[in-house]
Amino acid sequence: MSELNTSEIKIFFLIGIPGLEHVHIWISIPICFMYLIAILGNCTILLVIKTEASLHEPMYYFLSMLAISDLGLSLSSLPTMLRIFLFNAPGITPDACFAQEFFIHGFTVMESSVLLIMSFDRFIAIHNPLRYSSILTTARISKMGLVMAIRSFLLVLPFPLTLKRLRYCHKNILSHSYCFHHDVMKLACSDNRVNVIYGFFAALCTMLDLVCIALSYLLILKTVLGLASFSERLKAFNTCVSHICAVLIFYVPIITLAAMHRFAKHKSPLTMILIANILLLVPPLMNPIVYCVKTRQIREKILGKLFTMCGR
Repeated sequence: MSELNTSEIKIFFLIGIPGLEHVHIWISIPICFMYLIAILGNCTILLVIKTEASLHEPMYYFLSMLAISDLGLSLSSLPTMLRIFLFNAPGITPDACFAQEFFIHGFTVMESSVLLIMSFDRFIAIHNPLRYSSILTTARISKMGLVMAIRSFLLVLPFPLTLKRLRYCHKNILSHSYCFHHDVMKLACSDNRVNVIYGFFAALCTMLDLVCIALSYLLILKTVLGLASFSERLKAFNTCVSHICAVLIFYVPIITLAAMHRFAKHKSPLTMILIANILLLVPPLMNPIVYCVKTRQIREKILGKLFTMCGR
């Protein structure tokens, strides 16, 4: 401890699940399975949308962006998760940690941005279906995707830069299974007020996406209630179910974790670690499943390709 107090830390240690270190090898099995399903599911959606001309429509382009965000989240967190649970190797250098938290936060903001433009897509499809294709052209969709990607990574670029300027000399144990900005900055023994302020600003930007999504659905609800028949209302609302599920799967863990960090007086470390792991593991796993189950076109194309492969 005397060495830690007088010299700058050269390595951080990530923890898995406290109190369950003796069964980490068994915990790694479902984690590996979840990663495998998430990567295969999102790659399958990307492949089907790319190869099927009938799916070259705005809704499926946005779904491709969501799949790319999910793949980025999975691949960003995969290395440290497997090292901790499978190989019992929790050490990570500060530079590697800063790089990981940049990609994790970057793809998290990117997924939030994609969910926002998907809500805009659903509003246009329901409010003005006759002009849907003319409004959301391929060129406009490409520009929207590029702007959202640039916005996402510019927003989190200060995270690793501001963390790198801090000194770490007292504590070197992180309380999650991956590098998380709020978690890393608490280890600093120098002034981290800039990190706190900017972290709060970035969180507000992400929450602003959620507010805009909620406003989009208020407008969608107003449009749906204005439809003549109940069957038309049900059909219009049914096109939004997959997106609503994706929004809930993504935002509920984020809001829960943020609320516990800010307001919980007697928060359980185990509960926070589990929610933090759910935040990265569940959305990439569940989004392909939800869209395959609820979107007939995606489901039929995937099943058709599977039957074709089996027939060969």
